Amino acid sequence: MDKKESMTALTSLFARAWHNEKYAVRVMEDSVSRKLMRDEEYEGMCHHMAQGISFFNPQFVGTPKEALAYIAAEYLCPSVLSRGAFSEESLCNGVKFGAEQYLILGAGYDTFAYRQPPYAESLKIFELDRENMIRDKKARLDRAGIIPAENVWHISADLTEKGWEKSLLQNPDFNGSANTFCSLLGLVYYLSTADFVHLLCTLRNFLCEGSTLVFDYPNKNTDLRAEKQSLLARGADEPMYGRYNEKEIIHLLSDCGFRVYEHLTPQETTSRFFNLYNRANPQNILTAFENTSLCLAVRK
Repeated sequence: MDKKESMTALTSLFARAWHNEKYAVRVMEDSVSRKLMRDEEYEGMCHHMAQGISFFNPQFVGTPKEALAYIAAEYLCPSVLSRGAFSEESLCNGVKFGAEQYLILGAGYDTFAYRQPPYAESLKIFELDRENMIRDKKARLDRAGIIPAENVWHISADLTEKGWEKSLLQNPDFNGSANTFCSLLGLVYYLSTADFVHLLCTLRNFLCEGSTLVFDYPNKNTDLRAEKQSLLARGADEPMYGRYNEKEIIHLLSDCGFRVYEHLTPQETTSRFFNLYNRANPQNILTAFENTSLCLAVRK
């Protein structure tokens, strides 16, 4: 496994696993993530994160467990959990309005396909990612004794390469005429504007009218958490690129054949997805990153 390429995905996996293990009242349910991590890997990440408290908060005073809880609440969990909750809530509504396929771009260690709620059983679920990531994910599923359902396909595709969509379109089980729900979670941060536009136009060309696109993206706000997040990304050789305000994202999507159906600011994200958790867990409040917005768009 290429550790550099998978670090972001592994950190997201750990955040979901830790949140599900730690709390009874959760932002989203994910009982599978922990199963995809070996005990030594999970405990190692707990230790590694706690040891990094001086980077996140040099004035912090507390035990390693308290340090980990602080880092998870401030840095690891907000974006991962809110975009996951938003995507799955939107997917549930999408199925009610006729979605037949679920396309997960840059799937990483996403676990939805392995904990499918009843409404998803009618879907065809396609996970796309680089070959090495798919190979590692399958190995983790095997170790956990998890057998993918018959409605799940893994497709090797590098979204940074031209023509990546061919491997999907050549799959006989994918239907370009069917209403499709497509997620781009955690991807837009690492795309230049030109690459983002190219990706959207590629999707426009093979998604039918009425298909849905959900993603999170970097807005033009900033705070200390966002700055540290950007530093970590650069340190992992995964630099973050352009930022957009709401008007820019609406215009960009429109030019690429999509109409914004729903847009959430950081404040709206916190209110919608974190209120129940925050009331139950006031010691580790979650708030959305100021530089992150959520968007749901429909193919025109």
